[in-house]
Amino acid sequence: MTENAGGGIVSMLTGSGPVVIIVLCVLIAFSIISWAIIAMKFLSIRKSVRESGDFLDSFFEVQNVDRLFASSESFRYGSLPRVFRAGYIEYSSMRDKSTVSQLRERIALAVKRELNAESKRLTHLVPFLATVGNTAPFIGLFGTVWGIMSSFQSIGLMKSASLAAVAPGISEALIATATGLVAAIPAVMGYNYLTQKIGQIERDLEDFTPDFIESYLNQ
Repeated sequence: MTENAGGGIVSMLTGSGPVVIIVLCVLIAFSIISWAIIAMKFLSIRKSVRESGDFLDSFFEVQNVDRLFASSESFRYGSLPRVFRAGYIEYSSMRDKSTVSQLRERIALAVKRELNAESKRLTHLVPFLATVGNTAPFIGLFGTVWGIMSSFQSIGLMKSASLAAVAPGISEALIATATGLVAAIPAVMGYNYLTQKIGQIERDLEDFTPDFIESYLNQ
């Protein structure tokens, strides 16, 4: 039964027209790229959350920012340590040259720049998932319409509305529709999950920024 189904699908694909084949290739490429992005960003965000949590523990245990900076270098992927290091570099270069208010402003600017950079790094490639989720069903629909058009052409050429005349075009239409949904659904789910996690990281960074700044100024 499975072999017959698999053979039937292969037969339908080999019998499809060039337009439908192109549509299927585009949708399959979208699906593969989407899964690769989802896997890559999931691992990246998980590492960031884990390292940020570990750094946060160190932040409350180590009171000296110089020692904290040295220990933060072991965290390569965490967003919190990245932001902390950006503020520390600005702090170390300006602490003997600025007043407290000037130092606070310079550190705040450095931290804000790093927050923006982290946001761009975390969201890199994620919008592609939204693009796939929005466009894949319509690309599949285009293949569907083309398959139905092929069916009507077969009816005209064969002067018959029998199943043999319309089945190939309808099969192409169904395959294109299904492939569009297979590409779109995981992309939408992945996009929603990743944006939710990234949003939480960004809120944590913004909430903790004042504590970062005060830790520099209290040294």
